[in-house]
Amino acid sequence: MPEQKTKKELQAQYKEREIIGGVYAIRNTLNNKMLLLAATDLQGSKNRFEFARKTGSCVDLKLQKDWTKQGAGSFAFEVLEELKKGAAQTAKEFKADIDVLKEIWLDKLSDRELY
Repeated sequence: MPEQKTKKELQAQYKEREIIGGVYAIRNTLNNKMLLLAATDLQGSKNRFEFARKTGSCVDLKLQKDWTKQGAGSFAFEVLEELKKGAAQTAKEFKADIDVLKEIWLDKLSDRELY
């Protein structure tokens, strides 16, 4: 029978995991417009998006009109750029780097492409 990990071991494992943040888009596959977002935990954001699709609840008010009209299936989650949190980097520093990355992406895209 496999050995159960203690709560302390599980917490240590969680803290040591690799943290990946970045910039992502929720793209409307019918009109190709996208909502550009950034997060310090890309997997968590993807999980929230998938949950919203399964339950039919919209992930962001900016998308509500099209989400309701075209359906949740018309939207896709796309990672545009990933950034790994450095071992010596604080959460605040990591968030600041993610915010800068989002600004770079906003400069690359035209207003016509965005919600």
